[in-house]
Amino acid sequence: MDTARSLDVVTRSAAGLLAAGPGAVVSRSTAAVLHGCSAAESSAADNGAVHVTVPYGSTARSRGGLIVHRDRFADDDIDVRHGLPVFSLVPTLAELLCVERRWVALAAVDQVLAGMPEDQAESLVHSVRSRLAVRDDRRGVPGGQALLQLATGQAESPQESRLRLLVVDAGFPLPTPQFQVFDLRGRLLYVFDLAWPDVKIALEYDGFEAHEDRGAYDAERDRKMADRGWLTVRVRKEQLAAPEPVLGELWRAFEKRGRPLVQAAPGLRRAYSARR
Repeated sequence: MDTARSLDVVTRSAAGLLAAGPGAVVSRSTAAVLHGCSAAESSAADNGAVHVTVPYGSTARSRGGLIVHRDRFADDDIDVRHGLPVFSLVPTLAELLCVERRWVALAAVDQVLAGMPEDQAESLVHSVRSRLAVRDDRRGVPGGQALLQLATGQAESPQESRLRLLVVDAGFPLPTPQFQVFDLRGRLLYVFDLAWPDVKIALEYDGFEAHEDRGAYDAERDRKMADRGWLTVRVRKEQLAAPEPVLGELWRAFEKRGRPLVQAAPGLRRAYSARR
């Protein structure tokens, strides 16, 4: 088998199902990717291994490149994707919300909801919530339910979902995603990634692809928005792994607005106090 095909998720999933034997179904982040959810590709903890789930009683075992889970499931939990048995979208998302890294799970749900008509999005969220309520393994369910409440479908990238979760975890109020700013004539001036419009604070994610070589442009735009009363805090991708300086800057922005955060997470309070 050539290297390119061996790395293809469909090929690897087919191989994993063959190794796991009868009754195996593609599951978890692998299933999400097969449903077209590229956000689940951010799951690096298992080094790209294929996830499959088998019924209780199966003798299948995990091995190199294959992670086998056991659970009970019904025929209507299964879809066929690329000719392979794959858990359908609702059980897949419910599982991710309970077992995956939190920001990856949130990003996956956001990506699925993006572009859906409002009624379809509400129906999907309701179905996932119902699935969580009857989940046999209750570990992770409360956290999964909380994550589901944060999903909006408005993030423009998985990292924006990650950023929203980051600031909420740090104790900041829930921000408004994709907040639109208009001029007095009703013309759209700008859309902030995340914003707290009541205090005119914005948080912008500067992804490498979108903002490379745009430093001067972004600075001028921030100046113009400052003239309209907005404070803008910018976050680069590499700062998400060590966010204390950005969170401290955001903390100071709230203080400038007369809204000090007395309920912020202890780690943020310590980090900020050390920098004052």
